[in-house]
Amino acid sequence: MTGATDGHAEDHGRVYQAAGDQHISEHHHYGKDPAAPSGPDSVRRPAVGRPPVVLRDRAEVLERLRAGRGGEVYVLYGMGGCGKTAVAYTFFRLATEEGGRVGLWVNASDRSGLRAGMLAVAADRGAGDGELLAARNGLRPAADLVWQYLDRSARPWLLVLDNADEPEILRDGSWLRSSPRGTVVVTTRRSAARWWPGAELQHIGVLPRADAARVLSDLAPHSGTPEEADQVAEKLGRLPLALTLAGGFLSQQVLDPWTMDTYRRHLEEGGGVELIDRGADALSGEDPRHLVGATWRLTLDAFESRGLPEATALLRLLSRFAPEPLPLVLLNRAEIDGALPRARCETALRALLDQSLTELVDVGARCVRSHGVLLDSVAAATPAEELQALAATAVRLLDAVVPGVPDAGPYDPLHRLLVPHGLALLRRAGDASAAADALAVTIRLCAALHRTGDYLSAGETVRTAADLAERRLGAEHRLVLAARSREGRALFRLGRYAEAETLLSRVRAAQERLFGADDPDTLDSGHGLQLVLGNLGRRDEAVTLLRATAEGRRRTWGPAHPLTLRSRSSLLVLLPVSEVVTEEDGSLLALPSECVRHLGPDHTVTLGARHNHAWVLYGLGRFDEADREIRLVTEAYLRRFGPDYPITLAARQLLSRTRAALGHGDEAVGIMTDVVARRESGLGAEHPFTVAGRTLLEDLASRRRPPAGG
Repeated sequence: MTGATDGHAEDHGRVYQAAGDQHISEHHHYGKDPAAPSGPDSVRRPAVGRPPVVLRDRAEVLERLRAGRGGEVYVLYGMGGCGKTAVAYTFFRLATEEGGRVGLWVNASDRSGLRAGMLAVAADRGAGDGELLAARNGLRPAADLVWQYLDRSARPWLLVLDNADEPEILRDGSWLRSSPRGTVVVTTRRSAARWWPGAELQHIGVLPRADAARVLSDLAPHSGTPEEADQVAEKLGRLPLALTLAGGFLSQQVLDPWTMDTYRRHLEEGGGVELIDRGADALSGEDPRHLVGATWRLTLDAFESRGLPEATALLRLLSRFAPEPLPLVLLNRAEIDGALPRARCETALRALLDQSLTELVDVGARCVRSHGVLLDSVAAATPAEELQALAATAVRLLDAVVPGVPDAGPYDPLHRLLVPHGLALLRRAGDASAAADALAVTIRLCAALHRTGDYLSAGETVRTAADLAERRLGAEHRLVLAARSREGRALFRLGRYAEAETLLSRVRAAQERLFGADDPDTLDSGHGLQLVLGNLGRRDEAVTLLRATAEGRRRTWGPAHPLTLRSRSSLLVLLPVSEVVTEEDGSLLALPSECVRHLGPDHTVTLGARHNHAWVLYGLGRFDEADREIRLVTEAYLRRFGPDYPITLAARQLLSRTRAALGHGDEAVGIMTDVVARRESGLGAEHPFTVAGRTLLEDLASRRRPPAGG
């Protein structure tokens, strides 16, 4: 070897040549900047995108936090965008400015950021460079070093661990501890108590209505009235992040300022998440936590990385439904396999609950509830190729819990809970086929509501469903017409006879023209229409239509079908008593026995036939027989439906007549007094049924009074 360099290197190769003993140290730097230990620029100032102008409705939480004297660990948990960091920021400011504490703020969203931030906390509390270097290089336990200096702090402190959405990071290395010298506040989406042993958990949810409106007014005071702010706040689901973004957007407009009312209209016209996120323009950086449309993407990515794709699938399925309590019974069914394996549904749901993406609520049935802005965000980001399968699965799940053939019965809270979800499926329907499937289930749901006596909900729901579906399917689609027919039946039961007659006549005419006179849908509308005509006093028209309906149902369904027997039973009360006796050679009087033979003694149609038969007996003056019959029917109705059910009240009204006819006037008045009171409560004082009951009561009462001067 000579003194010159004998070798050469190409690309990134290296050549070492030495004469004598040498010690060589290599330093490798990649990128433009020299490598250096990274850490936060400050732990004394909260790293937040936009501090709250005014914190609304969190006084109780702040009071709880301020009551601490040291040694506490508080965990503020809730869904993304609900304002956990804003609460922590406000408490931080109060603790440092008014409480004299040292404030320490660490972003705990990832392992490296947490480690660097906590070591910076140790440095702030007095740790030396050598100790810190040893901890960074793994030569001494880093968490022990940090907490050693926190425990020795001369001044009391507040430590905020923000965005700790992966508590596994805190547990590894035991970063989360308590100390008598200070208070720890953690913000997280993870709600499961197992992650936070010994901590006090505090849920942070959406704002109350009034406070949500005030947030908008705080941020954009000149954009609208308090009432308009209230409407926008409701559209945004009172989610603090969405409110902040909306207020920011409204306050930023210069060339063409929007009012709150304009903003609300754009939301209703489909502006959605994209419009909300336009208010983030003034925020520094591109942290997805500052955007409604992206904040939950962090959690979905975490599901994928932890091998929980079914949690994402379940959330996408939930996004087909409404932001209202969704009964858990829907999710525990084999039909869910169209979106995710049923066996994995429990795991998926627990993951969503743990990440505060949904919550358990009990509203008479165990349910889950997710925020509307979250569901809209997830729906907007769902891959197009998954939408059809998700929509079909959601409809099948709803279909599985709605009665196949809705029957009369007592009020069922499950039906009312399902209403917003049926309408949500219609709103999110991507094509005509999906809309038709969703409408078919919703019509059946409305029939179930109707037959529990909840006529108002049934009518409003089916009208909304028909309006939504008509845009996609057209006004003369079979299912749209069926929905309008169901709406007409509800209008009748609500006492709105003129509206019911107009609607049912129009629908029946269209059905007869399109499908024929003996089509089941045409016959259903005919049966409903004859009820309206009879109560409008147009008995001849009603009888003609009812005869045609009964005969059409006999041809279509056969003589023993429940619908055929129901129409024939209606003839018992619509025909004059003299005609009932001679009708079909007196066979109408034997109809209850025929119903028992074909349907059984407890079938709703059988009970209805016996009820109507008792009316005929009363009309014939056979009061003892009528009284026995209607008493048995009333007892059956009370057992099955309860005292407030409409047909129970109708039966008791007839019972009051038979008791009076048999000389039991006081009993008759007592029965009818109760019937009128219940009708006033359920239907209103001016409903025709209530008015008719009140008239009968006055008549019964007048019969008991002694004659004048007697």
